[in-house]
Amino acid sequence: EVQLVESGGGSVEAGGSLRLSCTVSGDSYSDYCLGWIRQAPGKERETVAVIHELMRSHRKSVSGRFTISKDNAKNTLYLEMNSLKFEDTAMYYCAADSNWYTLRAGNARYWGQGTQVTVSA
Repeated sequence: EVQLVESGGGSVEAGGSLRLSCTVSGDSYSDYCLGWIRQAPGKERETVAVIHELMRSHRKSVSGRFTISKDNAKNTLYLEMNSLKFEDTAMYYCAADSNWYTLRAGNARYWGQGTQVTVSA
C-alpha cells in the first residue's frame, strides 16, 4: 500500500507560480511511477506529468511551464508550476501506479486527497 499526501495548492493570479508537494510513504513505493493528475469541474481528468527513475513526461499544454521532480531522501514528489494560466485551475492529485502508461492515461492505483489550484485571470 502507498500513501500520498499533497500540499501547496492555493489561489494565484495568472502569470504567478505555485509548488505542489506530495509526501509518499508505504511499502516499496520507490517501485511505483508517480505523477500529478488534475481535474477541473465539468472536465475530464488529465495527467499533467509523470516521473519514474530518470524518466519524466509532461503534458504538452504545461511543457516549459511545469516541472515534475522528486527528492528521494525526503520521499517527496513536487510539481513546480510557473506562468500559471486560468485554464490550469483544477484539483490536483498526486498518484502512483506500477504502470507508466496507466498513469499517463489518467488512471492510478493510489491517489492522494487532492489540493486545489485556482488561477484568476
